[in-house]
Amino acid sequence: MKIYPIEAGNFKLDGGAMFGVVPKSLWTRTNPADANNMIDIAARCMLLEDGDRLTLIDTGMGNKQSDKFFGYYYRWGDHNLDASLKKYGFHRDDITDVFMTHLHFDHCGGSVQWNKDRTGYEPAFKNAKFWSNKDHWEWATQPNRREKASFLKENILPMQESGQLHFVENPTSDFIETSALDFGIFFADGHTDKQMIPHIQYQEKTIVFMADLLPTAGHLPLPFVMGYDTRPLLTLPEKEKFLNAAASNNYYLWLEHDAHNEIITVKHTEKGVRLDQTYTFNELFN
Repeated sequence: MKIYPIEAGNFKLDGGAMFGVVPKSLWTRTNPADANNMIDIAARCMLLEDGDRLTLIDTGMGNKQSDKFFGYYYRWGDHNLDASLKKYGFHRDDITDVFMTHLHFDHCGGSVQWNKDRTGYEPAFKNAKFWSNKDHWEWATQPNRREKASFLKENILPMQESGQLHFVENPTSDFIETSALDFGIFFADGHTDKQMIPHIQYQEKTIVFMADLLPTAGHLPLPFVMGYDTRPLLTLPEKEKFLNAAASNNYYLWLEHDAHNEIITVKHTEKGVRLDQTYTFNELFN
């Protein structure tokens, strides 16, 4: 197996929304804000090459939304999914599997694109299976009012309409070794129902793709929970359980949304689990 970091495009989000009830004077120590209170956000996806199988974990926002839509998110930098795939010698038509941690637009928007005539939408990876789970799919296609703006039907329904949608097996606990894919999955319900956190064994390390369970290194303290989480009081024990396991087992945490820290490890301290080391992908694996 080989792993590649795929940068799907940077953007900005409101720092207060990203840190919930935490005072700005605290979260700006790790995530400085601009004059509009916006902080830097990445969409750092992961590509797994294993024999003939090429699995992409999350796909970023994509580019099919309106200028008004993107005006809320202040895209910046030169990263995009196609250029990042090309850097490693791949094209989106090579992708065999697209695994979506959850179906919020910044994680799955790149899974669907305009069709040739711009009269409708089609899967952006024509040869791929798209992976979700039944409980989260129902949650996303029948959204509550709080999350409705994050679950955009044009990002979601074309995967089902094309016949390319598949589901991993229903979890019998909060962690499963799925038979459909070559990695384990931790299920978390605080941010959104049945978010999936992949655990990948690679070069004698456990790499965990953190999605929105830990958006940035600045979110390590337990109370630092996003305002976007639907069940913040559930996020707290999920996060605590995971971070204790990560510190005890020396997991390498792949930060999807941290524009400045790619991979981190954590350690136990008197104040709880805290940052240990930061790495770039190339430092660890090249």
